[in-house]
Amino acid sequence: MKIIHTGDWHIGKIVNEFYMTSDQEHILEQFVEMIDQEKPDAVVIAGDIYDRSVAPVEAVELLDRVFTKIVIDLKTPILAVAGNHDSPERLGFACQILRNKGLYIEGIFKKDISKVVISDEYGPVNFYLLPYADPAFVRDIYEDGNIRSHNDAFKAVMERISNQLNIQERNVLITHGFVRGIEDMELSDSERPLSIGGTDYIDVAHFKNFHYTALGHLHGPQKVSSERVRYSGSLMKYSFSEVKQKKSITIVTIDGAGNVTTELRTFVPIRDMREIKGELNKLLDPTVYKDTNIDDYINVILTDEGELIDPIGKLRAVYKNIMQITRENRQNEGKRIKEEYGSDYRNKSKIDLFKDFYKYITDVELGEDKLGIIEETIGEIEKGGQ
Repeated sequence: MKIIHTGDWHIGKIVNEFYMTSDQEHILEQFVEMIDQEKPDAVVIAGDIYDRSVAPVEAVELLDRVFTKIVIDLKTPILAVAGNHDSPERLGFACQILRNKGLYIEGIFKKDISKVVISDEYGPVNFYLLPYADPAFVRDIYEDGNIRSHNDAFKAVMERISNQLNIQERNVLITHGFVRGIEDMELSDSERPLSIGGTDYIDVAHFKNFHYTALGHLHGPQKVSSERVRYSGSLMKYSFSEVKQKKSITIVTIDGAGNVTTELRTFVPIRDMREIKGELNKLLDPTVYKDTNIDDYINVILTDEGELIDPIGKLRAVYKNIMQITRENRQNEGKRIKEEYGSDYRNKSKIDLFKDFYKYITDVELGEDKLGIIEETIGEIEKGGQ
């Protein structure tokens, strides 16, 4: 059984006021071509298909085109669940009708988890579709007051599934959540927290009876304790905390005995998301950027000490898709000022206060050449000069 595992498409995503739909379409076109070449038995999408509950028209139209090509043209079944960004009701609309065409979408959490059976030359493979649900919703559905966390909810769901799980057959779970094993998980800024205070963690031990668990939510492609439990990662980079991640989909092969092998496949984006660092004038030097894609989405980290005139305008003349600019020496400025000023600032001279302020801003001491200028300026101000 060959499965293509993907998730966290976030179609309709806006990053730093840039609409990503055209970039997503470029990647999804490559995705459809790969399906045509690989001819998998099924495509699995583990939640967060849209970026928000009410998706823009362009996002809905794009998803419709992609699903039509996969299910109708390539005759490949899609098995998908809702994530925490999706609207369960909207995503699950007409799901019973769509099943007849090979599109299996579970949006709303139900007491009995849906099972889809797809067979290969070795027999049936049972796919369990478990959409994201808040623990309070699961508590109400199961009428179980002991369910307080995501881990409690998954424990209750797994106990219910175990009553019908045939361990003599191959079983696959598709779900969305923050699953944690013994290792540290790679996180990113674009992942919306599922809850506060650590109650979003789900123990990987809940999935021991499944031959493969296809996860969505974390944007970095990664395994959880073993290759049998994996995050495919997001379709694209959606924050600068993800610049070092290699986005991919996972091709999963399950043999007749239930042994799992995985292979990661990457795609080429129109524009990458990356960071550049240096002084303003150097970053504007053609010898610096001539061998790079200046159309990429850029976070510029400026290392200049002094004030700059219109740095964003100058940089956009070269890097037109700059998403943000940060000053390296101003990071954590507020924290440093609060910690180092203390209550002693009233006893310091204006010159000493400015020397402190300069160090807070630039992280270097005020030089003698600059000190003379500041002394003269402060003197003129105190005398009533301009």
